[in-house]
Amino acid sequence: MPHNEEIIEQALQHIETGYIFPEKAVEIGAAIRSRRASGAYAALDGPTLCQAITADFQEVCQDKHMRLLWVEETLSLEPEDQDAGRSAFLALLRAENQGVRRVERLDDGVALIELSRIPGTDEGAAVIGAAMQLAAGSSALVLDLRSCLGGIPEGAAMWCSYFFPDDQVHLHDIYDGTTGTTRQFWTAGHLPAPRYLDRPVYVLTSAITFSGGEDVAYTLQAHGRATLVGETTRGGAHPTVRHTLTEHIQVTVPIARSISTVTGGNWEGVGVLPDLPAPADQALETALKAIRATAA
Repeated sequence: MPHNEEIIEQALQHIETGYIFPEKAVEIGAAIRSRRASGAYAALDGPTLCQAITADFQEVCQDKHMRLLWVEETLSLEPEDQDAGRSAFLALLRAENQGVRRVERLDDGVALIELSRIPGTDEGAAVIGAAMQLAAGSSALVLDLRSCLGGIPEGAAMWCSYFFPDDQVHLHDIYDGTTGTTRQFWTAGHLPAPRYLDRPVYVLTSAITFSGGEDVAYTLQAHGRATLVGETTRGGAHPTVRHTLTEHIQVTVPIARSISTVTGGNWEGVGVLPDLPAPADQALETALKAIRATAA
């Protein structure tokens, strides 16, 4: 296994060539190399090295997607397997029912959909559609993202599409620093289940909600289509790539950034702020009270 110094240098090279904010990449490189020179990382093993480097990354740039990760299973170092991180995530989505953990009809005709992940559209569209089909006849919808740990931008846009009437809503953009290009995300023109219109939508959030889950919450809030209830989210708005450095260590490098068409910004570092603040374990009760008060 490579020595710590070699692992750190490989990670920094990926950051310096790919990070969405080049000036910050320079600061990160200088800070980590300075600490390495002082011997701060010399005695650390794999997991503790990853923890220390990640903490130092985020102290410098406060980007929660910037991490050195220890992975228990053995990773392939072959160039053709460098997309293994995406393949593993797709396998995880299949194991987790494309992120749809629960669909339930509550009292007063309110539907509840709980998500753990946001899938892509290729494999996730049918499951998203099935969940929305079950919710179609409800009087209000609660979308529970309190345990949603992230996902794929295309899937986030599809989830949002259900709450708008057509394909004419420009949701947000993603600027890719590696190519200098901007990709627009619009509502979908065709969906496999009925759109959910003219009824209230409440989104539950927690301090755990991250990345793709935050994308859905922030976008629906910014476009005035949902009321957010719960806690401020973790604050990760930068799409990333993973680079495998050793059989157990990867570096995640944010290479792009989300840009809301409404706010002109995103939730990086600050999280998505709820409209109705409440402890996470009381968010559902708070949302149902608000729904009942609105219906009264």
